Amino acid sequence: MVKNFFFIILFLLLGLLVYSQNSSSDTQLAYQYYRNNDFEKASVLYKKLFEQSKSQVYYKYYVNCLIELQDYPQAEKVIKQQLKKKRNKLPYYIELGSVYKLENKISKAKDKFDYVVKKLPASESQISIIANKFIVKHQYAYAEKTYFKGKKLLKDKDLFNFELANLYYYQRNYSKMIEQYLDMLGVSEMYLQTVQNRLQSAVYGDVDNSLRGLLKSALIKRIQKQPDKTVFNELLIWLYIQEKDFENAMVQAKALDMRKKENGERLIALARLSNSNDKYDVAVSSYQYVIDKGVNFGYYFIAKKEQVEVLYKEVTKNNNFSHQDLLSLENNFINTIFLLGENDESIELSIKLAHLQAFYLNEPEKAIKTLTNALKIKRADTRLLAKCKLELADVYLYSSDMWNATLIYAQVERSNRNNPIGYEAKFRKSRLAYYIGNFKWAQAQLDVLKASTSKLIANDACQLSLLINDNSATDTINTALEMYARADLLVFRNKDSLAVLTLDSILTQFPTNSIIDDAIYKKAFIYLNNKQYVKAAENLKKVVDNYSYDVWADHALFMLAQIYDNHLNNKEKAQQLYKDILVNYTGSIYVIQARKRFRFLRGDLIE
Repeated sequence: MVKNFFFIILFLLLGLLVYSQNSSSDTQLAYQYYRNNDFEKASVLYKKLFEQSKSQVYYKYYVNCLIELQDYPQAEKVIKQQLKKKRNKLPYYIELGSVYKLENKISKAKDKFDYVVKKLPASESQISIIANKFIVKHQYAYAEKTYFKGKKLLKDKDLFNFELANLYYYQRNYSKMIEQYLDMLGVSEMYLQTVQNRLQSAVYGDVDNSLRGLLKSALIKRIQKQPDKTVFNELLIWLYIQEKDFENAMVQAKALDMRKKENGERLIALARLSNSNDKYDVAVSSYQYVIDKGVNFGYYFIAKKEQVEVLYKEVTKNNNFSHQDLLSLENNFINTIFLLGENDESIELSIKLAHLQAFYLNEPEKAIKTLTNALKIKRADTRLLAKCKLELADVYLYSSDMWNATLIYAQVERSNRNNPIGYEAKFRKSRLAYYIGNFKWAQAQLDVLKASTSKLIANDACQLSLLINDNSATDTINTALEMYARADLLVFRNKDSLAVLTLDSILTQFPTNSIIDDAIYKKAFIYLNNKQYVKAAENLKKVVDNYSYDVWADHALFMLAQIYDNHLNNKEKAQQLYKDILVNYTGSIYVIQARKRFRFLRGDLIE
């Protein structure tokens, strides 16, 4: 008896296993047919699967197949059968109405949709389900009616605002979408981050760029209508920042700071953002606003320090200044360092001040004194002191005091073995050897640095090593390379005009030397740094046309494309040059940037 019972159980289990395998096989085959748009075969299998399991998944696929086959009578029949069986009938009325609409039975479709809205239950979850069903069927007007009816049923006028905003976004009805988001902010400022995130996503899909203008107009109206709701000012500042309009963002930030009696923190944040986007005037003005609050405000010293750093960055990056500008900046540095006292922040500023004094004001003695005083500060961060010593060595190199420069580079290297500052010191020491023509020793040191954990140092070492290797003569005479190294040293010393003259001498005296392309590329780099874009482009074109096989070719081509793109206002030429990189230099490090910019200039929609 027990034995027979065991065999019965085994037989049933085997039957279930076979049925499960067959069902799984039918499911996969049905989906394969469905995905291949073979709806006739898919409908047969999904009908069988649905009748066997009564699963809603199979029901959905079956009805979709019938609709794709335009077998509307059968689709109606299946939906009506569900209506008889299911307790929650409203979603099925929406499906039935959608089938009627496909059959062009507009009146019958309207009756079903109206019935759903009329019978809407006072349940937030059910209202959401029904509205989503309308959205899936592209019945946006009825989804809107559902949400507004839900507000009344649940007696909450602020309910479903985010859902309505999404609905209006699907319809590209930006005006209504914006109003919903602003209504939510009027209820609670806690929604600000969520609203910003959703608007940011919407901006990506704004094909005609109308969203920002509508949002700006709506915000200004809200600010005028509800001046006590500062959250609208917050969102307007955010919008200006998205548009890179930092000046108007600063105006709003100042107004908000005064209205809320803040301590200038938002102006500090805006100044930093403006600085990172090279909007130096806005950054300086934002810092000045905080400074004007007075020394007793918490952000005063931060604003003083960071403002002078922005002014320094503007001078050194833009390379557009008068001697008086430099003197004024030097004085600003000295006053700020005095205010900060003896600490790490003043050491950071002293390094920049010394660079300004030596490399721009041509007063290396002053720079040496500035750095010597900074190195006397007690309990300072050891890494900062090492950076200070590196700058001191650079100043000695600027002054042609090779001995002291080498000594200090070596000292920093020994004290910071196996860390980035030590690698930097080793690189600068190797570069000094290169400057004075000690090429073999320099290359040996650079080859060691190629394995540095610091990617930037490794790349710099690799480039300089490659330059020496490619242009070293087989005998002991390296006249052209020595002249090029002197030109490099002149660039280091900010003696650009003398560097160009030296490079021109190389081109004249050694027209067939392998270093010619390097000399032309270096000239282009100098002209670009001095904003002489036409001359820079001329030299880069020579590299591209005559040395397309050499190491600088893709670098030159990308720089040339950027000059036409950003400075010479020839987008068509820039687009062609970006394309040339994609076609001719597929292994270049610039391929990703070139592709992105090429697609943008071509008019592709890029997120």
